[in-house]
Amino acid sequence: MDIEQQQAEHIDYFVKQASNLKGAALSNVVVEATSHPSLFAFSEILSVPNVVELKGTENSVFLDLLCLFAHGTWSEYKSSASHLPQLVPDQVLKLKQLTVLTLAETNKVLPYDTLMQELDVTNVRELEDFLINNCMHVGIVRGKLDQLRRCFEVQFAAGRDLRPGQLGSMIQTLSTWLSTSDNLLASIQEKIRWADTMSEIDKKHKKEVDERVEELKKTLSLKETTSHWLRRYD
Repeated sequence: MDIEQQQAEHIDYFVKQASNLKGAALSNVVVEATSHPSLFAFSEILSVPNVVELKGTENSVFLDLLCLFAHGTWSEYKSSASHLPQLVPDQVLKLKQLTVLTLAETNKVLPYDTLMQELDVTNVRELEDFLINNCMHVGIVRGKLDQLRRCFEVQFAAGRDLRPGQLGSMIQTLSTWLSTSDNLLASIQEKIRWADTMSEIDKKHKKEVDERVEELKKTLSLKETTSHWLRRYD
């Protein structure tokens, strides 16, 4: 089973759980979801009406926690930890995995120093073990560890939940890419037409040269025949 199918099944399970509970009872669902080793998307759970209703209540911290796991990083948790529930080890691991995904969204070469700072890792060995065992083996990223350059070269990274307002930016980016692609395609098609035209010109020129060569051969052959007959009758 691939990671996308696993995600879909886990999301469906937690959405159903959240839909059947209210208030403080949702705290267990939030903790379980954010601790699950194979769940890395939370927007569908966030959109469940019962979860949305936590806003402004005494249990709103669990809504904030779920938002953090949907869009935030380990550094962001540390800066607001006093206002959020304390994380269990599985949640800490999950948030650090998500932090790697966030970093990989904008950079395909991640310096070890940046990763160690963002993940609170003290040495390269610990960092590489984390990337191999908790990221690459899990399937959320693929890449190459470059010990010489002290960086992680990202080849693939799973996408995170879209942040509020990010959809419009993504649509704009895709529109720009589409426009650029259209312009590039038009340029390529123009070059193909130019190449076809040049090919036709070249074929026409070759045909004209071949015809002239044949005419020249005929002319030389005629002159040779005439000269031969003239010598015979001299």
